[in-house]
Parts: sequence; structure tokens; C-alpha cells
Amino acid sequence: MDGRTSLRVFPAALGRNFLSAAPRWYKLTIVAFLVLNPVALLVLGPFVTGWLFVAEFIFTLVMALKCYPLQPGGLLAIEAVVIGMTSAESVYHETTENFSVILLVMFMVTGIYFIRELLLLVFTKLLVAVRSKLLLSLAFTGVAALLSAFLDALTVIAVVIAVGTGLYSVYHRFASDRGFDDEHDHDDDELVNDPLRGDLDRFRDFLRNLMMHAAVGTALGGLATLVGEPQNLLIGEAVGWGFTEFFVRMLPVSIPVLVVGLLTTVVLEKTGWFGYGAQLPESVREVMERWERRESARQDPRRRARLMVQALTAVVLVLALAFHLAEVGLVGLLVIIMATALNGVIDEHALGRAFQDSMPFAALLVTFFAVVAMINTQGLFAPIIDAVLAQDGQRQLTVLFLVTGALSAISDNVFVATIYITEIANAFDAGAITREQYEALAITVNAGTNVPSVATPNGQAAFLFLLTSALAPLIRLGYVRMLWMALPYTITLTTTALLAIIFLA
Repeated sequence: MDGRTSLRVFPAALGRNFLSAAPRWYKLTIVAFLVLNPVALLVLGPFVTGWLFVAEFIFTLVMALKCYPLQPGGLLAIEAVVIGMTSAESVYHETTENFSVILLVMFMVTGIYFIRELLLLVFTKLLVAVRSKLLLSLAFTGVAALLSAFLDALTVIAVVIAVGTGLYSVYHRFASDRGFDDEHDHDDDELVNDPLRGDLDRFRDFLRNLMMHAAVGTALGGLATLVGEPQNLLIGEAVGWGFTEFFVRMLPVSIPVLVVGLLTTVVLEKTGWFGYGAQLPESVREVMERWERRESARQDPRRRARLMVQALTAVVLVLALAFHLAEVGLVGLLVIIMATALNGVIDEHALGRAFQDSMPFAALLVTFFAVVAMINTQGLFAPIIDAVLAQDGQRQLTVLFLVTGALSAISDNVFVATIYITEIANAFDAGAITREQYEALAITVNAGTNVPSVATPNGQAAFLFLLTSALAPLIRLGYVRMLWMALPYTITLTTTALLAIIFLA
């Protein structure tokens, strides 16, 4: 090949390699973003360009099924630093401020991988025993809410994703004529028998329903307690509330929201609106029953010992998180060490496989924090903050709830809560507001950053983790579908929380 041919071939090869299998139109869109942003900075200024960056990053999340958001979102984040929209130091600061979340993703999500055998067995028994889809849906919503009130939402959603992936894999093997112990790629539908493709699609719908119910459940529980979400602890410390007082103060909001959330689950499953109401196909139930009987019959001593270790590890996990014996990420590392050392998983390659799901998301979170750093550097929320704090009385509570909810849905609820509770605390210290109003505003910030943020995967880390997990493409859960399925919950829960703040809190 001569030099001229190489010059012609190289750009084409580079174009094919860029974002690999992503559609051509998507690649061109990302390139257009990268070209447009410096021009926008010169013509429109940093404030407008900052909001443009936010919209572009959300676009990469919307298209998560076309291309994992880390690469296109990462290019945008790098450009934001290069053209001066933020700095590497600011990105590092935001990352270190949220290091506990990074640690959680790295170790806790990985730790769940090593107890997946027990989780799959327990939930398969539940799936076989409970024939009512409505009861199953309420169980997923309610249990996720209960656990999220005392544990953390990311851990809960990691458990749910592990269960969903395991159940999908069991049926996909059967539909592909593969044995339960055969090597199998459940991402590949090529071997799925034609008569079973329809049942596989209906099973996807069924799992998608349960995953969304559980994701919303983590928000319901996360609202109620001091440890439910990271921003709750921040708010509680600012106002001086301990665990019990925080719980009592939030009851006028958290209880109505929980009740309405469960009622919404019932209505959606009964009506089939917004993509809910999918039933478990009989062929899937039969496969699950067969698999459950087979697994129950496999009671050799080593397997029993392995399941006992996993059960013990799960108990230690719950107790350590419930009593907050250590940072969540360190508890995750404890789970990894216990589950692997006592079950003989000592090969580094076996350990490495467990980290495959957690590390891409950890990297994506750091990229997300780069966008948050840019928001902070450019003061994109400053005019909105000033407008809210300029309001008085009940109107201030209403506006604050709506604004924190809207901002949490497009950015990060911990970041939004940090900004607002700091400004409110400063106003209280300056004598601009009374103690009673200070506490009412704190309740409002907590509700605003927890409830409306279910509207999009951006608002809560648990939702974003579900969207970018390996399970999402298997069950066809993309950004737009997630928005649609979250919409009824967003409407009912946001309305309930707002009314509770106006009339009860």
C-alpha cells in the first residue's frame, strides 16, 4: 500500500474505530458537540455553554443502549477541562468529596457478585411460590424501600440487578437449548428457538417491571431516614438531627409518599399503563420450577457449605450497614474477603471477573462528577438559588421543593442538596430566618432532592446504575423507556410530597 492510499484509508479506519459499533449518526453527533462547544464558549459565553454541556451529557445517557456513556461523556468532560469550563483540580475535589460513593461502587457492587448464588436461589423460590404478579411487584417495591431506609440504595439495586440477571440467564439458556451447566452467552439471541422468542420478550417485560418497581422503592425508603441517602446525612448534620429525630421529622412526608408509592404500584399493575402489568409466561415458570428443584436437589457438602458462607456473609452485610459499623465501601470489601476466602475463590482472574460490572460505572461516576464540577465552577444554579431564597413563607417552601426537584432530576441530588442546605444554614446563622423556618426548609430540601429525582436516571445513583448495568440491554431498558415507566411514579410521588410539605410538614 503506497503513501497516498494510506492517507485515504486512515481517516476511514479512524472513523470506524471511533466509538466502534455505535451508529454513524451518533458518532457524528458527538463530533458535532465537540466542535460546537468551543465556538459556543466564544459566542455565547460560559453560562450558556455550561448548560449546553449539561444537555449534551444527558444525551449520552439517553443513548446508553447505543453506546456506553463513559466514552462520549468522557470526551465532553475532557473538553470542558481543556477549554476552561472547569479545572482538573475542581474535578478531583468533586471526586474526593464523593469518594465514599466511588468506594461503594467499587467494592459493594463487586461483593454482591460473590453471594449471587444464594440470592438467585432465594428469589427463584419466591418467583415460583408467588404466582400473583401484583404481590411480587409490591414485594419488590416494599422490600427495596425497607432495605434502602437502613442500607443504601446502590447496594439494594445491586442485589436486584444480580437477581434479575440470574433469572434472565436461567431462562435464556433453556430458550437457546443449552444445559444449565453449559457455557452460554446470554447476550446472544441467535440460538433462541423461534417458538420461545415471544416468551423471552414477555419475560423481558416482566423483569423490566420488577426492576423499575424496585428502583422506585429505593427512593421511597431513602427519603425516610438519616442514612437513607448521602444527602440526608448532610442535611441532618447541618440542622443537628440524630437518627430518631430525622425519622420523626420526615414522617409527615415519608409515610404519605410510601403509601402513595405502593398504591401507584397496584394501579399500574392492575391497569397495565406505562408498560407495566406484564405477566410471567408459563414456559418461564416451568423452567424456573425445574431449575429450583434441580438446585434444591444438589445438596452436596461443598455446595451446602458455600451457601452457608454466603448466608452468613449476607447477615454480616446487613448488620454492618444497619448499625453503620464502617463506610459502606469498606463493608463491601469485607463481603468480598469473607465470601471469597471461605469459599475458596483465590484466583486473581476469578476476582477480576467480579469487578467487571462495577469499575465501568465507577469511571462513569467520576465523569459525572466532572460535569458537576463544571456546574459549580460556572455557577449555573446560582440565579435559581437566589430566586428561591428571595421568596417568603409557604411560597418559599413550594418553590424550593420544585426547584431542588427539577435540578436533582438533571444533575445530582447530593450536589443540589449540598448547595441549598449550605445557603440555608448561612441564612439561619445570619439571623435571616427563624429556627422553625430553617427546619421546614431542611425537610423541603430533603424531600425535593429525594422524590422528584426519580423522574430521570440522572437524579439518583441507583437509577443511573440500573440504566448502565449489563442487565439493562438484556431487558431492553433504555433511557427513554425508563423515563416513561418512571413518569407515573414521578407525578404521584412529587404531588404527594409537595402537598405534605404545604399542609403537614
